Amino acid sequence: MKLSRGTTAGSVIAGAAAFALLATGCASDAGASDGDVELTITTFGTFGYDDLYKQYEDENPGVTIKATNIDTGGNARTDAFTKLAAGSGLSDVVAVEEGWLGQIMEVSDQFVDLGDHGADDVKDRWIDWKLSQATDPDGRIIGYGTDIGPTGLCYNGALFEAAGMPSDREAVAELFGGEDATWEQYFDLGKQYFDATGKPWFDHSGFVWNSIVNQLDEGYYTADGKLNVEGNDELKARFLELAEAAQYGLSADQAAWDWGGGKAFVDGTFATFVCPGWMLGVVQGQVEAGGGDASTGWDFADVFPGGAGNWGGAFLSVPKTSEHPEEAAKLAEWLTAPEQQIKQFEAAGTFPSTTEAQEKLAADATPNEFFNDAPVGAILASRAEGVIAQYKGPHDSLIQENVFGPALKSVDEGTKDGPAAWDEAISLLNEVVPD
Repeated sequence: MKLSRGTTAGSVIAGAAAFALLATGCASDAGASDGDVELTITTFGTFGYDDLYKQYEDENPGVTIKATNIDTGGNARTDAFTKLAAGSGLSDVVAVEEGWLGQIMEVSDQFVDLGDHGADDVKDRWIDWKLSQATDPDGRIIGYGTDIGPTGLCYNGALFEAAGMPSDREAVAELFGGEDATWEQYFDLGKQYFDATGKPWFDHSGFVWNSIVNQLDEGYYTADGKLNVEGNDELKARFLELAEAAQYGLSADQAAWDWGGGKAFVDGTFATFVCPGWMLGVVQGQVEAGGGDASTGWDFADVFPGGAGNWGGAFLSVPKTSEHPEEAAKLAEWLTAPEQQIKQFEAAGTFPSTTEAQEKLAADATPNEFFNDAPVGAILASRAEGVIAQYKGPHDSLIQENVFGPALKSVDEGTKDGPAAWDEAISLLNEVVPD
């Protein structure tokens, strides 16, 4: 999933300090309890759980759920590590984002082994790599997978037509190269669009960069856990390609997670947007916040530059500080069951990590009215083919947000060219990531 917004320098320091301190079944049975129990849960971004909480309470008399939702994954990370360092304050169930799961794994002994609460009986629900992500080096399962982030292309059909481009989603997929779509083609089309309209192609470089990095066999870390940025020629070449596109005028220089109250999605500020499944709910929410609706023209195509890639996905974990670990584990198990993952998808667009739910969506061509009747479930199932999540190291999300975020912002603003921005990123890397 998820909403990962760049944090301030102060929050990075706070998160690092917190980390340093750390280092010196069936619905009717799921919440069974001998007495009344209040379970707390903390999520972030758009999880689509509100109706599910009510359903769980109705089906499990005596259980009350007190939910907290933090605006972004980055802020949720800071909140979680601050409370872990303090040894108190964490909810009974905590949502953990893929981008900072590696950091959680370094303190996995602070979380309940769900294998002690029936995880072995349900572990076949999930695609293999999702379960593996949440299994620590000692074989302890510390999180139940919620969603994964297969990515397709959101585009504004009305803006495409105004630029003389096709708007039909199948024709758009072909325009971008179909299964052979590349970032080079994406940027070339963006230049054509810019030349025809004088308007940007995408909202800002940070989200595009995240999508590019997620498609690499190895991202900011190698598969064996070594930092993989400085001296990485492939990563630098991709960065410079994106920087050149931004300098051409393809970036609208929007702030991450801030599109002017949604206005940028309705006033033609940009024409394309990278869309992992969970981002569909963000797009709809922004359009509606900006005064738009389905007629604004946003659509969703079964194509993505560079091919398959995974951006995001989360887990539900139970900290050892929970006073109700058994009941918390049962709630986490129920929320991540295939039936609930389908409902979560319907509420928030998050694509399931369980095989049964994926198969149901793959066969579901139900049109999504907001996205010009696109069969978003079937499209995301198609985009999920071949997706294997990249290894995320302990500081992966910090590197994305606080190293490359500022460097790409300088390119979008026009204050630095690609090589200078890359040098800025390397300098920030040495400041942000501990030795």
